[in-house]
Amino acid sequence: MAKQGSSSSPTLGADHSEAKITPIVIISCILAATGGLMFGYEIGISGGVTSMPGFLKNFYPDVYASTQILKTHNSNYCRYNNQKLQLFTSLLYLAALVSTFFASHSTKKLGRKMTMLIAGIFFIVGTVLNSAFTNFTTVIIGRVLLGCGVGFANQVVPLFLSEIAPTRIRGGLNILFQLNVTLGILFANLVNYGAAKIKGGWGWRLSLGLAGVPALMLTLGSLIVVDTPNSLIQRGKLEEGKAVLRKIRGTQNIEAEYLDILEASNEAREIKHPFRNLLERKNRPPLVIAIAMQIFQQFTGINAIMFYAPVLFATMGFGNNASLYAAVITGAVNVLSTIVSIFVVDKLGRRILLLEAGVQMLLSQLVVAIVLALKVKDHSNNLSFGLAILVVVMVCSFVSGFAWSWGPLGWLIPSETFPLETRSAGQSVTVCINMICCFLIGQIFLLMLCSLKYAIFLFFSAWVLVMTLFVLFLVPETKNVPIEEMTERVWKQHWFWKRFMDEYEGDDSNRKYVN
Repeated sequence: MAKQGSSSSPTLGADHSEAKITPIVIISCILAATGGLMFGYEIGISGGVTSMPGFLKNFYPDVYASTQILKTHNSNYCRYNNQKLQLFTSLLYLAALVSTFFASHSTKKLGRKMTMLIAGIFFIVGTVLNSAFTNFTTVIIGRVLLGCGVGFANQVVPLFLSEIAPTRIRGGLNILFQLNVTLGILFANLVNYGAAKIKGGWGWRLSLGLAGVPALMLTLGSLIVVDTPNSLIQRGKLEEGKAVLRKIRGTQNIEAEYLDILEASNEAREIKHPFRNLLERKNRPPLVIAIAMQIFQQFTGINAIMFYAPVLFATMGFGNNASLYAAVITGAVNVLSTIVSIFVVDKLGRRILLLEAGVQMLLSQLVVAIVLALKVKDHSNNLSFGLAILVVVMVCSFVSGFAWSWGPLGWLIPSETFPLETRSAGQSVTVCINMICCFLIGQIFLLMLCSLKYAIFLFFSAWVLVMTLFVLFLVPETKNVPIEEMTERVWKQHWFWKRFMDEYEGDDSNRKYVN
């Protein structure tokens, strides 16, 4: 198979056996942690803050009144239903969606290092505005800036890690980023739990303000580290790129890898319209799977649970502090289950994890739906302590299934399956679709909770059933398949997708780039 390349692709043909895990690689892991922590913290912090009486009393007095005085016309499921309240969460993802395209341009033209710096600055300014705001307009501006930070960070940090890491640990670092997202969610839940106990009603400011910690770490880290050799070579800084390559690999024997990066960069320049290439028939299988997996990942209901876990448990009658405590438990399960994925994904394979988790998540949501249907009515709550524990256990079961399957694999599989010349464009589409779905779920979840009540879990259960069938019939196994052999060993062998591979037939030398 002829070599295909992009500046972000793994190098081909080079001997990486002498590459060491150098201090700069360790620093890059810290960067991954801070970028992931930042994203995860924003996911976890929103639901807790929007259930704090002090926050609601100051900025959403109508919602505060409905949560404090349960009137006969006020449903248990509708106490938090407010479009402005949902906008506080979902606006971040809309801003991330838009900023992703600017981040893609920045990553290519300014480099990975500068783009991380921009992400950190967005995070810091957004955090200051959110924690110190006094009116709703400032809330909106702060959330938009935080969303821009999410868009830039999610675009550049995984790319930075994949380029700077030695080949033998590249896959682990990709899931490590997802692990740190879950750590960010757990950290946010712990902060919310403590902040809710602060007297005076200002705990929400602490919750929002502590987002500045990972933001500051990302910003300072981007000032310390060097840019990746791929980025430097792509921008014509050949000698500097070669020097950085020696530094991060810990050896002088880097000529083969350097030439591979140089060749990949040259080939990437030949592709003037990567998004047009992405629409070619031969690229349809990975494109369809990437889009479908991002939609399915969000419509499992996971972000709805993580965004609004405190609100959800409060609806079930747990009370403010108890609901935040339950959210901390789910956050810890999320972290531990993601660690499981790191150790088993290359042993059991992608399909096994996705299929097992599909059954697990489906059963968990059905049990929650049944309990709520029987015990939590519009104007009464008969949820006993035992049933409340059952709900928490089932939610944790759902979270664990997601965390070792759709969480990390929803990002891993698209990154594995795109051919090298369209991987950058494919990643942009992947992030874009993910942010659209995050925005939709964040904006409509509380409205759906009010309208569908317990049936919201049946709604997500239906999606889990569909996505599990999708995996069973259409998602191929990519375990232990080199990326450059994906077409021959995966797509051409798949019972359905092989029909789209007719453009690959014949001599590889006849393959041309489409500009």
